[in-house]
Amino acid sequence: MKVNGVRRTALVLMVALAFDGCSYPSNAPAATGLALNPNVWWRNGVCYEVFVRSFYDSDGDGVGDLRGLTSRLDYINDGNPTSGRSLGANCIWLMPIDKSMSYHGYDVVDYYHVDPRYGTDDDFRNLVTEAHRRGIHVIVDFVPNHSGSQNPWFQAALNDPKSPYRDWYRWSKTLPTQKGPWGQQAWHKSPVRDEYYYGVFWHEMPDLNYENPAVRGEMQKVLTYWLTEMHADGFRFDAIPYLVEDGDVLQHSRGTHDVLRQLGNAVRRADPESFTIGEESDVDALPTYYPDQLDSYFDFALAFGIVDAARTGEPSAFTNAIARPLAVTRQGRLSPFLTNHDQPRVMSVVEYVAKARVAASAMLMVPGMPFIYYGEEIGMLGPKPDETIRTPMQWSGVLNGGFTTGTPWEPMQPDWKTKNVAAQDADVGSLLNHYRRLIRLRNTHVALSRGRLVMASTTPSLSRLTPTLPNGWRATTAFMRVDPHETLLVALNFGDVPATNFRATVPPGTGAFDFRLLYADPDGGCTKPQTTGLGTAVNIESISAHGLCVFELTSPQ
Repeated sequence: MKVNGVRRTALVLMVALAFDGCSYPSNAPAATGLALNPNVWWRNGVCYEVFVRSFYDSDGDGVGDLRGLTSRLDYINDGNPTSGRSLGANCIWLMPIDKSMSYHGYDVVDYYHVDPRYGTDDDFRNLVTEAHRRGIHVIVDFVPNHSGSQNPWFQAALNDPKSPYRDWYRWSKTLPTQKGPWGQQAWHKSPVRDEYYYGVFWHEMPDLNYENPAVRGEMQKVLTYWLTEMHADGFRFDAIPYLVEDGDVLQHSRGTHDVLRQLGNAVRRADPESFTIGEESDVDALPTYYPDQLDSYFDFALAFGIVDAARTGEPSAFTNAIARPLAVTRQGRLSPFLTNHDQPRVMSVVEYVAKARVAASAMLMVPGMPFIYYGEEIGMLGPKPDETIRTPMQWSGVLNGGFTTGTPWEPMQPDWKTKNVAAQDADVGSLLNHYRRLIRLRNTHVALSRGRLVMASTTPSLSRLTPTLPNGWRATTAFMRVDPHETLLVALNFGDVPATNFRATVPPGTGAFDFRLLYADPDGGCTKPQTTGLGTAVNIESISAHGLCVFELTSPQ
């Protein structure tokens, strides 16, 4: 039983191998699969990614901290599902908060304690307590592939060849000719003696050696500690494809899957109600990560497809990205998002609020727990380099955007005075309120939170054909979300002009339905003629540019 009163349903472990709706490689080891219990907490809700350093500064030193985040939890979820004043997310993912070398935290020095720049271990425990009071689960970033070069483990291995930590890292007396998985230099010269060590990302991030059982045991210990002593609710696993190198196989190796299986099982043993999600961007490799390693994985292909469709107005990038993962994994085990801390922000890519709005609509209507990057909901800018993707949250038009009373660690985006939470809060048409409405819609309707996705089709409305095709219909797409308790049809217009006089049709054999308009964007998102009985399609008179409409489908019992 978890502390702090969050009610959840345990994740059930199957005794027999579960194939999870995909073709699992024949050479993969037989292992316990994971049953996808539809009632686990992460099947119903939205997660909000927070860079603590940039969210809210409580003490005026210019750096965001855990106390600052705690004071702003009501913005994420105030605990009142009917208030409409908060986003309504039931999960937050914190980028690394362990003691580390760099501002971003992905070069961990101490896996067991909070970075003093963010506060204390007790500050984190209090954050969890306050989050749970509001129905928010807290997952933390876990960096398993590498440590920081200043980590005591690496320093002992570097300075003493006889240290028990020596085999926690990979060493070579000569410079190997082998490059890293994307052709980079991955072997780095030791500053102490004539030898080299392996670090796939950077010389300050030496890779851990998971061929050593002691490393596997220690990282399982780290995970258990954060669950049992710090009361976290789960983990985002960083850079999982690179854990184990097997000769020339430098990513997605069999050994990597073995390690993930062991780490995932350690998490589930410590807390059966936990959630694990991995960073893995290769859709072709996805089947090898199922069925029994982590609970979910980020859907990078869908993220790129949604943003591209919103940018260009061409829906095929979105529909193609949906179809590919559905062929290799059970729905609900991939998590959609738009961008994160490593990619240019949505608004810097699509440039217009209306396009950011339809991107949000698409992302929040598909299966899996969606992840929202802080500030995305107000349209914050953020081009490369990474520091400018991770700038302070824009709370208001006062000094430093209301983020700090001191000097912010990184300058604000140039539009912070006009693009901020306070400016959008009371504007019904703002991007912020669009996110709030759609998250509330998703939280209210079980078909959106856990229903299957089934593609539908859009065509010109035959009853209204004129010598020229109806306006804008080629930019539309439609799909169903199907749950035993509810069926919905979602129609989207990615185009820059309203789409008129087109038909959304359910797949053959699906059945006949009455179509009732459930939701439309407030700016005239969708209109349709009055229905005249059961059918397999709905004629839509118009859907606004970058608009969304959702229909409830009912049929005779």
